[in-house]
Amino acid sequence: MTQQHGFNFADLNPDLLLDALDSIGIRAESGLLPLNSYENRVYQFVAEDGARYVTKFYRPQRWTDEQIGEEHQFTLELAEQEIPVAAPINIAGHTLHPFQHHRLALFPSMGGRQFEVDNFDQLEWVGRFLGRIHRVGQRTTFQHRPTIGLEEYLYQPRQTLEQSAMIPDHLKHAFFADLDTLIRELEQQWHNDWQSIRLHGDCHPGNILWRDGPLFVDLDDARNGPAIQDLWMLLNGERHDQLAQLDTILEAYCEFADFDHKQLQLIEPLRGLRMVHYMAWLARRWEDPAFPQAFPWFADAKYWEGQVLAFKEQLAALNEPPLQLMPQW
Repeated sequence: MTQQHGFNFADLNPDLLLDALDSIGIRAESGLLPLNSYENRVYQFVAEDGARYVTKFYRPQRWTDEQIGEEHQFTLELAEQEIPVAAPINIAGHTLHPFQHHRLALFPSMGGRQFEVDNFDQLEWVGRFLGRIHRVGQRTTFQHRPTIGLEEYLYQPRQTLEQSAMIPDHLKHAFFADLDTLIRELEQQWHNDWQSIRLHGDCHPGNILWRDGPLFVDLDDARNGPAIQDLWMLLNGERHDQLAQLDTILEAYCEFADFDHKQLQLIEPLRGLRMVHYMAWLARRWEDPAFPQAFPWFADAKYWEGQVLAFKEQLAALNEPPLQLMPQW
C-alpha cells in the first residue's frame, strides 16, 4: 500500500464519516463520538436500527490490507472460541472496507468498567483468558505482521530519534550516550529462544475492560512474539507485588496453555524495548495535530531530561535478577 507521509486525518469531517458508513450500508442516527485513539480514529454511534457501534478508520501508513486482514482473522478466531474480544463485523463478506483513501471497519460497541490491576480475582480471570488466547495463537503464526525484535523496537527507533528535532541540543550528547549504552545491554540480554506465537501485542490494562469478566480490545498491535509479551505489562508495583501478580496470572494461564518460565528473563528487556519504541512512535507521529494536543510534555526539555534518568534506571533493572517464581537449585 502507498505510504502517505505526514498524513493526519484532517479530512475526517462529519460528512466524510457519514458517507463512509453509508457506503457499507450503515446509517448513523446519533452523532459520532470520538473515542480515545491516536494511532487510528475511532468513533461510537447509534445506527438507525438502534444498535450501538464503533467504527475504526485505520491510519494509512500503519498496516497493509494483508496485515489488517490477519488481525481481523485472529480476532474472529478468538471470538469463535468464546473468548471475549471486540471482533470486527463481517459485511458482505468483508471486515475491512475502503472509502476514498481511507479504510474502515465496524465493531459492536462493548463498554465496560476499568480493569483493576490490583484486584487478584480479576487478574486470575485475565490470566485464564490469556492462556486461552495463546492456545489459539499457537495454531500458526502471522505471515504478514512482524515479529517482536530489535530492528523494529531498537534500531529503527534510534534512527528516528537521531533524525528528530524534538530532543534539545544541550541534551543530545547525554541522551544518545545513555541510549546506546542501554541498546548494548539489551542486545546482550535479548534472545530468540522462544516459541513465536500470535499475540495481542499491546495487552496493557487500558486495553482490558471489565463487564462480568474481562473484555480484550484493540488488537491493532497484534504480532508474533513470546507469550510473556502479553503478560508483563499487567505487573506493577514493587518486586514482591509483581511476584504475587505474576504467580496469580500464571497459575490461571497454565490451566489452558503451557508457559516456558525461561521467558521471565525477557520481562526487563521487553520493558526497555517498549521504552525506546514509545519515544520514537511519538516523534514519528508529531506532525499529526492530535499528538501535540494529547502529549504536550513530549516537547518539554524536562521530559527528555527524565528519559536520560529513565535509561539509567532501566539499565539497573536489567542488571537485577529476573523475576523467578520457581526455586533455583
